[in-house]
Amino acid sequence: MAKKILIIEDEEIMMNLLEKKLKGAGYDITTAKNGQEGLDILQTKIFDLILSDIIMPRMGGLELMEKISRDTRLKNIPIIVVSNSGQPVEIDQAKKFGAKDWLVKTEFDPQEVIFKVKRILGE
Repeated sequence: MAKKILIIEDEEIMMNLLEKKLKGAGYDITTAKNGQEGLDILQTKIFDLILSDIIMPRMGGLELMEKISRDTRLKNIPIIVVSNSGQPVEIDQAKKFGAKDWLVKTEFDPQEVIFKVKRILGE
């Protein structure tokens, strides 16, 4: 059975690129356009991994990760942050809330996403 990944990303081009690349690698992909939509989806379905942006409308990635970290049902789902920012303070805060890795969009390499996803999922 394919591993389930939730992509939470408000930039349509980036979301489509991630979705296409991960589906091509055999993953079951669900998408959300902001943190609130992602949180709503997480109430109905459990995922093996979350890829989340940081700056989004309605609810940003850090706020979303904080809520996930306090939910016993969700807190063990690994998170990879996909962001334009590589600021150490944001990275530290994301790690505090459980982020396992970080991808900077401006340095984006689709193969790197697959590599990081497989590593975190133990494949």
